[in-house]
Amino acid sequence: MSAQGGSGGAIRPFRPADAEALGRLTLAAIRATAAQAYTSEQVAAWAARHPDPRRFLQGAPKGDTILVATDGADRAIAYALMEPTGHIDMLYCHPDHGGRGVASALLVRIEADAARRGLAVLLTEASEVARPVFARTGFEHSRRRNFALEHAGRSVPIHNYAMAKPLSGR
Repeated sequence: MSAQGGSGGAIRPFRPADAEALGRLTLAAIRATAAQAYTSEQVAAWAARHPDPRRFLQGAPKGDTILVATDGADRAIAYALMEPTGHIDMLYCHPDHGGRGVASALLVRIEADAARRGLAVLLTEASEVARPVFARTGFEHSRRRNFALEHAGRSVPIHNYAMAKPLSGR
């Protein structure tokens, strides 16, 4: 997907009106896509921590880059959120649109924004299902991170992967 790619879709900056849709999209991605690699208990714990839509509204003023991939009707189908430090905190694609290169296209655009900002490296903690997407765009896995999420009175073990991508010329 390019800036104007696919079936009339685009990648554009976040708009405040996107917040609710991105919250729903995040939950859909966790509940369907993450379920391919994590247990139902892990998915429930992760979904319980999904971002409140206000997180998106608060992120823009503090300098976060939030890019939204849309379909031909300008509905959000995926998004990426990069903090000013170059940490990619979120990359989610609605399950109906996975496997079409949308997340990779978002990462290319995020990288271009990071380069414009003069950042030397991009960092993330990628889920089991997101790790291949990050790897295809040049991120290298540095270590598996095992941790626990508190949910329903239990400590639920889960993991992700610390990954980094040095930006050329920096």
